[in-house]
Amino acid sequence: MTDVSQYNGKFFRATSPVENVLLLEMNRGPVNAFHDAFWEELHATIDRVSLDPEVRVIVFASAFEKIFTAGLDLKATHIGKSQALDAARQAFDTHQHISRFQAAITSLEKCRQPVICAINGIAVGLAIDIASACDIRLCTDDATMGILEVKVGLAADIGTLQRFPKIVGNGSKARELALTGRKFYADEAKEIGFVSQVVSGGRKGVIDAALKLAAEIAPNSPVAVVSTKHIMNHARDHGVDEGLAYQAAWNMGMLQTKDTQVAMKAQLAKQSPRFPSLGAKL
Repeated sequence: MTDVSQYNGKFFRATSPVENVLLLEMNRGPVNAFHDAFWEELHATIDRVSLDPEVRVIVFASAFEKIFTAGLDLKATHIGKSQALDAARQAFDTHQHISRFQAAITSLEKCRQPVICAINGIAVGLAIDIASACDIRLCTDDATMGILEVKVGLAADIGTLQRFPKIVGNGSKARELALTGRKFYADEAKEIGFVSQVVSGGRKGVIDAALKLAAEIAPNSPVAVVSTKHIMNHARDHGVDEGLAYQAAWNMGMLQTKDTQVAMKAQLAKQSPRFPSLGAKL
C-alpha cells in the first residue's frame, strides 16, 4: 500500500485504516469552513489520489467530533473582492473563481475511486455540494443538514442544484429544501435517498461504518470498480440508448482485462480472488 502520509496537508489528514482504503479527513478548525486555499488543496489532493493505483476506495470525513463542515468561510469569501474592476471585468473574474471552485468539488466525482462520504454533526451549505459529488453517503443519527445558501443571498453554485435533485429523484422535495433553506435531519435524509445509512455512535461510528463498506468494495476488481463508477456517472446524465452504446464502447476495451480469469480460477479453487492493482504488470 502507498505511504498515504504524502496526502497529509495543511487542511487534510490522511490515514489508511483498511488495506487499499484512504481515509481523508477535513482538518481546518474550528468548523471546517472553506476558503480558497482549503478547496484548492482538496482539488490537488484528490487529483493525486485518483492516479494512485494502490488506493481503491476513499472515505471522506471530518476530523472534528461535532461538525462535518459549516460550508463557506464568509469572512474569506471572494464575493465583492474585485471592486476596483468595472462590472464586466468583475463578472469575468467572478466567473473564473466560481468555475475553479466547482472543479475542486467535482474532483470528488471525477476521481477514479469510489468516494464514501461519512457525514457527522453539522453539514450545511457547501457540505451538501461535497456530499452530492461523492458516490455513497452515510450520516450520523444526529446529523443536521441544509441547503442554506438562499439564507445568505446566494443560489447554491458549486453543484448542489445540479446533483442533489438527481440523487433524491424528487424534484418537489429538492426544490422545497433549496428554496426554503430549511434544515433537514438524518431520518429525512434517509427517507429521500440522500444517504443510504444512518449510523449511531457519532463521528467514530459513521467513519467505522464507511470503512466497513469500503472494505467490501476494495477487494473487488479495480478495473470493474473504476468502470462501474465511470459508467454510472455517464448514465446519470444520458439516455438509456446512449448509455448502452457508451457501455459497449467502454467494455470492448475493459473486457480485455485478466481480472475475469483471476475471478474464475479463484472460484474453481473455492478461494477469494486477489486482484492486482491498476498499476500492476501482469
